Amino acid sequence: MKIKGKKIIILLAIVVILALCASSFLFNFSKENIKWGVTFSAKYAQDELGLNWQETYLAILDDLKVDNIRLSAYWDSIEIERDNYDFSQLDYQINEASKRNVNIILAVGRRLPRWPECHDPSWLANLSKDEARQEQLELVDLVIKRYDKNENIKSWQIENEPYLGTFGQCPPLDEELFLQEIALAKELSSKPILVTDSGELNFWIKAAKTRAEIIGSTLYRVVYNKKIGYVRYPIPPIFYYAKASFIKHIFKTKSVINSELQTEAWHTAEKDLAQMTAEETAKSMDLKQFKKNVAFAQRAGFDEIYLWGAEWWYFLKVKQDHDEIWNEAKKIWP
Repeated sequence: MKIKGKKIIILLAIVVILALCASSFLFNFSKENIKWGVTFSAKYAQDELGLNWQETYLAILDDLKVDNIRLSAYWDSIEIERDNYDFSQLDYQINEASKRNVNIILAVGRRLPRWPECHDPSWLANLSKDEARQEQLELVDLVIKRYDKNENIKSWQIENEPYLGTFGQCPPLDEELFLQEIALAKELSSKPILVTDSGELNFWIKAAKTRAEIIGSTLYRVVYNKKIGYVRYPIPPIFYYAKASFIKHIFKTKSVINSELQTEAWHTAEKDLAQMTAEETAKSMDLKQFKKNVAFAQRAGFDEIYLWGAEWWYFLKVKQDHDEIWNEAKKIWP
């Protein structure tokens, strides 16, 4: 019986990962001189947490003093009306980060960080599939051309976890279009391309086959499912290191980073985070879990780690008078 090439790669990945997981009892894969960063979403801060997003953003830059940040070019914020563009919100974020010499990952495309993942302008639903594809490519073209000369933007993230089809309110992945976006970005800019994937649910093989220079992995420890409640992943840190080693060796990927480290509570099906009590959010994230997740990510061997939830830490600080996580996060960027 012949085994197809794809199955061979998956089998090799499993063998390598299991072998490295076994070796974790003998070796320490912790990294020194890790580049720490955060992801920021103005939409999330304002629309879901009820914060002043500019105030929140400046607090992250000036109080936390982060030196690496991931931002998103949300389509529904940039092009509310078709062919009528407003970059003021994104310009502000990029300019303020650049003033402070903060390194930026800029995510572009239709599917970007934060729920519902696909941030579609309302007019997009009235277009044919071909028209929507063309508009999507035009958006990527426009954003990259606008910001490519900014030296603080270090890489372009194309879409967000495109191969995680089970999460988000998005149409099925159009892989041909996705690859066209990557090719377009490479044509327009010499900056490296980042493609992200689930750290717990995927092997990153499809992401690596795009030939992106950087693969970004999520890292979650406690998640919520409306049918079974809270679930803790029984995964050791070496699981991520093993997958990264395999991807780098087989696909010659230059770097594998932790693009999304869980340092925010997971909301339930019934309530958003802004509506949940401290007792409820503590089931997935509190100060103790925050420290544990940061330490876990360090042991996973990543060179670069982006914490998820800085807007929520600020919400806890200014809306609920709980500054414990915010103050703990400040220790990361002394």
